[in-house]
Amino acid sequence: MPNKVIIIAEAGVNHNGSIELAKDLIDVAAQSGADYVKFQTFKAEKLVSRSANLADYQKNNLKQTNQTQFEMLSKLELNESAHHELIAYCKKQGVKFLSTGFDIGSLEMLNLLGIDIFKVPSGEITNLPYIEKLISFRKPIILSTGMCTLQEVRNTFRIITESGVSVDQITILHCNTEYPTPFKDVNLKAMSSIQKEFGVQVGYSDHTLGIEVPIAAVAMGAVCIEKHFTLDRSMDGPDHKASLEPDELKSMVCAIRNIEQALGDGIKRPSESEQKNINIARKSIHINKELKEGHLLSAEDFDMMRPGDGLSPMSYKELVGRKIKRDLSINHQLKLADLR
Repeated sequence: MPNKVIIIAEAGVNHNGSIELAKDLIDVAAQSGADYVKFQTFKAEKLVSRSANLADYQKNNLKQTNQTQFEMLSKLELNESAHHELIAYCKKQGVKFLSTGFDIGSLEMLNLLGIDIFKVPSGEITNLPYIEKLISFRKPIILSTGMCTLQEVRNTFRIITESGVSVDQITILHCNTEYPTPFKDVNLKAMSSIQKEFGVQVGYSDHTLGIEVPIAAVAMGAVCIEKHFTLDRSMDGPDHKASLEPDELKSMVCAIRNIEQALGDGIKRPSESEQKNINIARKSIHINKELKEGHLLSAEDFDMMRPGDGLSPMSYKELVGRKIKRDLSINHQLKLADLR
């Protein structure tokens, strides 16, 4: 991953099966300043059995709840032709295209389309044939860890690295797979635990409402942020309600870029902008009464006052007992030239 926070605007299936809506989502992602706009690539018949029930969050977010997962997902597929069209449109709009494949055939198609990063979605982290296929492409991997124990992450990480994929080609995302995720369940500190355990770059795939948590993740060291977005949260579909609207996405990207700058290089030193304020804000040693030539200085003769371009208060003990060689007036800024 490049040396900046990668922001993935997750369109997912919020296109509702419409190429025109997908293009509108690409426009929003490009205008927000996101690096990637990400969709989902799957064949419903390869992803889910025809009898699989909807998840609770899907039932809560859909107007038609008497359908199966298969029926819902069948309406949200993007075929190969749609992928070509959307990739070309992303290039035109100046944002990178990305998609998560959810079955082996979809992975193969994405690889042929030239996708430069492959993401393992949380639901596939325990799918060994899927992992083996993805590894075979020898491309950078983003590993999402929603619903995972640390041991499950270890198992998949070991399989990936023992296949010859280098650690610097892997980014692991902390994630919670509930839509929306309650704040009490985010456990953002787990991202730091992942980094410590595996020595990899880490990021965060967010499903909370709002933008606070991904911004906090960047402050904690995330190099990749993924966040769902939609044109309108009131639209019908499984993920709209847990997604950002366009203005919120733009605000998140702006905030992340600000935090990214604010993190700096970690070296504690005066910044370029505050250099001019050092003498104004700090203090130096001043005389608090009229003193005559030959006076022996004591601590009671000193006031520590602005500006700070004179003798430092840190050295006042070294001056106690020194004689002055001229009369000094009240508020005089003491100088070494005043001393014998």
